[in-house]
Amino acid sequence: MSLAFEPIPPVPQETVRVAKAAFRKGNPYLTLRDELGPIFADADFANLFSTTGQPAVPPWRLALITVMQFRENLSDRQAADAVRSRIDWKYLLGLELTDSGFDFSVLSEFRQRLLEGKVEHLLLDRLLEHCRVLGLVKARGKQRTDSTRVLASIRELNRLELVAETFRAVLNELATLVPEWLQEIALEPWYKRYGSRIEQIRLPRSNTERESYAQTVGDDIYHLLEHLETSNLPIEWQQLSSIIALQLVWQRHYEVLIDDKTGFKQVRFKPKRELAKATEGIESPYDTEARYRSRCGVSWIGYMVHWSETCEDDDCHLITHMMTTPATVHEANCTQEIHQALIDKELPPSEHYVDSAYVDAHLLVEAQAQGITIVGPTRPNVTWQTKTVDAFDFTQFTVDWEQQHVTCPQGKQSISWSPLIGQDGHPVFKARFSTLDCGPCAARSQCTRAKLPAARSVLLMPQAQYEALKNARATQVSAEGKQRYQRRAGIEGTLSQGVRAFGLRQTRYRGLTKTHLQNTAIAAAMNFERLINWLTGVPRAKTRVSRLAALVPD
Repeated sequence: MSLAFEPIPPVPQETVRVAKAAFRKGNPYLTLRDELGPIFADADFANLFSTTGQPAVPPWRLALITVMQFRENLSDRQAADAVRSRIDWKYLLGLELTDSGFDFSVLSEFRQRLLEGKVEHLLLDRLLEHCRVLGLVKARGKQRTDSTRVLASIRELNRLELVAETFRAVLNELATLVPEWLQEIALEPWYKRYGSRIEQIRLPRSNTERESYAQTVGDDIYHLLEHLETSNLPIEWQQLSSIIALQLVWQRHYEVLIDDKTGFKQVRFKPKRELAKATEGIESPYDTEARYRSRCGVSWIGYMVHWSETCEDDDCHLITHMMTTPATVHEANCTQEIHQALIDKELPPSEHYVDSAYVDAHLLVEAQAQGITIVGPTRPNVTWQTKTVDAFDFTQFTVDWEQQHVTCPQGKQSISWSPLIGQDGHPVFKARFSTLDCGPCAARSQCTRAKLPAARSVLLMPQAQYEALKNARATQVSAEGKQRYQRRAGIEGTLSQGVRAFGLRQTRYRGLTKTHLQNTAIAAAMNFERLINWLTGVPRAKTRVSRLAALVPD
């Protein structure tokens, strides 16, 4: 497909006449075109198309259609029909009323081009650039971020179903690519055992029978892998997605035991207690990037999506960034990447409102260096001293950073100061007190539970992190800090809007990149909705509070 660079034409006069007559009280898409223009340009997607070949549908139109499709939660067929049949869509797209549109497959081809060119972010970024020019979004304002789960487009499988279905997926792919070779090496029981989806088969109930079934599947997998290793197939079988999934399942759930005397090899199905962490295991052969996670009593298989939006009092609240990760990636590992992405977009906040999952001492310092103040509760100190009345936690010790010693509440000074590497890989300092001071101390029971003659020791982060964490904890318990933090609550409504109105909870596609594309399109679609409401004067919704809840004392 080739791209011809032509100026974006105005809306045809006949389309304007009919649309204005049909929508006398206004229409969202008419408002968008009149106030913001076409938003996208062909030049944004120039690298995705060839200079020769059949003319392509203008990509600026396809980008708009993709966003509109997710705004209305339409399938590709429904979106293509809307282009042909709806006056408001033709108005926004600048089409003649007699335009017959295009085949629905053009939309999936366009999404694939976006993914291959790694430019799916343009669906949101070009809209933000347009809004920034119009003064609807600005840098160094207030923003807030939160995350929610996205369910993968797969069926949840137990261990037996997973190993067997993954092997079945490999057999089906090999049957397509090298059917003759597979017929030569396949065992006769395979055709019945793996001829249909595993969940349609009645699996054994007793533990003994289930172990036997798992052992049989393991032997079958080993048989196939051995033949693949010694084969001379005309395909690069190692690169097949189903083979990659099978190898991951094999490594996590099975092992091969070799007898030292006879050299005999025995396949063994690992018990659950020996399995590696969930981050290292797949949950389905059809989406190898989806991961299992349990958080706050809710468990799911899929991904996490992180939303950032502006939250100024008198401005339009627009989504500025969207980040998709496997479910097992913790929020704290995303904070710095979110900040850098906002800086790259020239939309960094001055204040960033987040919950405790996005906050730690090192992130507080790193954000300050970027001119960003993280506003959010820090994770609590969980040592026993903080939970015991009159006990001495580390905040009651005085630290002299220049002299490198610590003074305890009883006035005794530490005798050593040792640099170490903490469990998280960051540097820490360990200050240890003398056994001569701690042993006979009358307040020892309030300070340490170490057995005599051991003395109290204190682990300290570097000074910058220590003071940043101390200040953040002091702020969050103050009346001013609590009032300031209330601004974060609005992001919950954004996530609810995405889930309830835009299909955010369930991905349509398989794989991280395609799920990220969907989430990006949803973010742009939600911005469309918010811009329409802002331009037409629709007030923002407020959080509903019951009369009983309003009576709760501060």
